[in-house]
Amino acid sequence: MDPECSRLLPALCVVLADPRQLVADDTCLEKLLDWFKTVTEAESSLQLLQDHPCLMELLSHVLKPQDVSPRVFSFALRLVGIFAAQEDCFQYFQGDPSLFVASAASQLLVHILALSMQGGAPGSPIPESVAWPVCARKIVSHVEESLRSKATPQVTQALNVLTTTFGRCHSPWTGVLWEQLSPPVASLFERDPIPAVHSLMDLLLSVARSPVFNFSACGLWEMLAQTLRRLSPMQAGPLALGTLKLQHCPQELRTQAFGVLLQPLACILKATTQAPGPPGWLAGTADSPLTVDVLLSSKSACVGLLCQTLAHLEELQALPQCPSPWPQVPLLQAAVTILRLCDGSADPSSSVGGRLCGTLGSCVRVQRAALDFLGALSQGTSPVELVLEVFAVLLKTLESPESSPTVLKKGFQATLRWLQNSHKAPGCSDLSPDALLFLGELFPILQKRLCSPCWEVRDSALEFLTHLLRQWGGQADFREALHSSEVPALACQLLQDPESYVRASAVGAAGQLSSRGLQAAPASPEDPQAQQGLLTDLMHILSTDSEGFPRRAVLRVFTEWLRDGHVDVVRDTEWFVATVLQAVSRDLDWEVRVQGLELAWVFLAQAMGQPSLHCPYTVGLPGATSPGPHLEFLQTLCRLPLFEFAFCALLDCDRPVAQKACDLLLFLRDKTASCSSPQEAGDSPSSVSVEAALQRWQEGEPGQPLGDLEPEAMLAILRSLDLEGLQGKLAQSSDHVEKSPQSLLQDMLATVGVLEENEVDCY
Repeated sequence: MDPECSRLLPALCVVLADPRQLVADDTCLEKLLDWFKTVTEAESSLQLLQDHPCLMELLSHVLKPQDVSPRVFSFALRLVGIFAAQEDCFQYFQGDPSLFVASAASQLLVHILALSMQGGAPGSPIPESVAWPVCARKIVSHVEESLRSKATPQVTQALNVLTTTFGRCHSPWTGVLWEQLSPPVASLFERDPIPAVHSLMDLLLSVARSPVFNFSACGLWEMLAQTLRRLSPMQAGPLALGTLKLQHCPQELRTQAFGVLLQPLACILKATTQAPGPPGWLAGTADSPLTVDVLLSSKSACVGLLCQTLAHLEELQALPQCPSPWPQVPLLQAAVTILRLCDGSADPSSSVGGRLCGTLGSCVRVQRAALDFLGALSQGTSPVELVLEVFAVLLKTLESPESSPTVLKKGFQATLRWLQNSHKAPGCSDLSPDALLFLGELFPILQKRLCSPCWEVRDSALEFLTHLLRQWGGQADFREALHSSEVPALACQLLQDPESYVRASAVGAAGQLSSRGLQAAPASPEDPQAQQGLLTDLMHILSTDSEGFPRRAVLRVFTEWLRDGHVDVVRDTEWFVATVLQAVSRDLDWEVRVQGLELAWVFLAQAMGQPSLHCPYTVGLPGATSPGPHLEFLQTLCRLPLFEFAFCALLDCDRPVAQKACDLLLFLRDKTASCSSPQEAGDSPSSVSVEAALQRWQEGEPGQPLGDLEPEAMLAILRSLDLEGLQGKLAQSSDHVEKSPQSLLQDMLATVGVLEENEVDCY
């Protein structure tokens, strides 16, 4: 340990042990633990404790029952675990009788148990638990006693210890441990109510994931099956999902677990249709009166069970362990039915269905979950008539005045997924005929939502429109449907929206409309200013908008326009880049400056490295085989504020900006490596004057302009800068200078001193 840190450590231990002191925040304690881990990796923990008795005094003091800060108590337990990870230090700790009594934390107990069981020869027989080391027997005895306790907190604690043990320790002795403790675990299911249900399920799944066990021999599958039958539908759902995720689960148990997840949706279908659902989709699982009781017991129980079920099935569908065959049709019917129960359009076929209508009417939570699940089901193959039902329920959701902003957002997302996946040929991105008919009904609804008084709704509608344009803006039928609506004009009007999020989304939508040639026709088409109206509007937003979100959105659009050769950019690329960079260089938002550097990079890459991109400045450049740019382009580059902007950004106080600028200048230097040599350019008067300006800039005079540059001066400056060294420094964390352990200890002690004087947490 560093001598200065050794000097500061006793004072810090005194502060940590004093419950009257308001110690530094959790971040400082985490950094302190990280430092101790580093120290113990480099030297013996035992030697560390012997050289610094203040540490043992701190641990002995904190682990005694008293009024200790929870965060300091947690810190002490984790510190003990770090020290105990070394065997010599573990033996040293065994002499402290207070440690085991106070160490209730499962992490520490698992560390000690695992360490005490190390040392057996590979392949040697696993001893019975009675022959285990004394320390291990004490821990197991304590856990077993806790499992038999009538106090739920003690049972929970014991279960958590076992869960961590089987999750981390995969040695053969864990099989002996489970053989001894599985009977008291199984006895927990005989209690009413079952204690610590969530911890119990976590334990069973942790054991099932262990590579050590012969599950059939240890009776785990039977225990899981019994547990699924004993638990309530709400409790059984997470266990069923976890069971289905297991790699080597018997098919019979998988069928049972899948039936648990499907049961609530089967009840929904049975309550709202004449038929109980397609035959065989719940094979082996009888109707559960308990599930019906939960759905009808209260609104909170019904909503909770349905939301959990829908989320679990959505997660399961995306997994490799997804059951096959997947009951796509009944699940899709159930999702549509749930949405109809929520919007009041369902036709219940029983008293149960009528009560569900009343319970789920306008329920936002269930609508959101059902729409997420509905969107996920778009990946499967569905009959045409059912797809039309999906489109119908989505239209009703998006049109309903009762739909909340969050429901509408989920509705737009689900709609997009169904448009992307509805009956198209493999490899074809065109919209299907049914989808085009759906869009004809959707655009009037979208118009309405773009005029909503709620800004979240306007924002979601614009985001949805932008996705539509990216996906199908080039398809003739889509363009025709869009042109017949007022959506383009309304989207552009929202550039003036009072809410900054909406303005930012409107910028993205308007940029896509313009890129696709779908913007609203100007009132006077012959007016040149009208032709460039959107470009002017976006430049105005970039220069004057008071919020950062719209300005960032403008830069993203401009970068995309430059990359794709937008007609308004190609018309005068030099003016475009110069005007944008002038505005960006004055912007106080670091993300805007980073995006401005990205635009500059695209400009340079097109002009200097990729002539095939049809940048206007590639005219006259050497072919692809030539390694360097033409002098004419370097002169153009010097006229632009690009180099001055990049260098200013190199000294930016925001690290991402400086990193981007450094990368940009390295790219520029590499691309100009074949131009005139440093010996030819380094002594030019222009170069000397520019370097003097740069020196003044570094000394605190960033307002000094570089002025007009000559190509030789620019090249000389690029070669004189240690860009690789700067890149390495910028790659370090922003606080690397003050990240030393000594600084950390000083800061923690200084913080306590500040609190003593001012009695407030200034930090």
